[in-house]
Amino acid sequence: MALDSPPAAVPAAAPPAAAAPQLLELFVAFAKMSLAGFGGVLVWARRSIVEQHRWMTADEFNETFALCHFLPGPNVVNLSVVFGSRFRGIPGAIAAFVGLLGPPVVIVTILAALYARYGEFDALRRALAGVSCVAVGLLFAVIFKMLMPLVRKRDPIALVLLAGVFVAVGLLRQPMPVVLAVAIPVSIGLAFARRRAA
Repeated sequence: MALDSPPAAVPAAAPPAAAAPQLLELFVAFAKMSLAGFGGVLVWARRSIVEQHRWMTADEFNETFALCHFLPGPNVVNLSVVFGSRFRGIPGAIAAFVGLLGPPVVIVTILAALYARYGEFDALRRALAGVSCVAVGLLFAVIFKMLMPLVRKRDPIALVLLAGVFVAVGLLRQPMPVVLAVAIPVSIGLAFARRRAA
């Protein structure tokens, strides 16, 4: 009697893709991001979109945010419009945009009135200084998370471009528009050349 062969290993199923968000979901998700986003919404936007709701992969988020970074206006506001329109068209863009900006506008208006009246207190100034330290820490955390997919790919051209832009803007203090005017065509040209060679 032949021995039964051991069962073949069954690969783990990939987690199912999340369903496209509805308009109310877009509004609520971006409202939560904006209300949690002390020191910047990018940290919370990535966590909500990629990790919590799985509406995008880490690579898709990086690509979308890169596009938004090159458009005029605040990056995260651009992200809300691009993200909302990707899933629900113009109504989705409006829902995400209003969710992102609506609650903070109300809160900041109230706080501005309070600060105009009580802003001279030293305790308030010290509290704001502490919040700025937290904001910098959150920014470093999200930069690290966005960098990891690029590092895992081990793409030398992408890493050289990343390092070149960092050196040009961060260390040599070259104007951002000039650096982007050079870096964007170079990166697009290299991407097309690599696709043709593949």
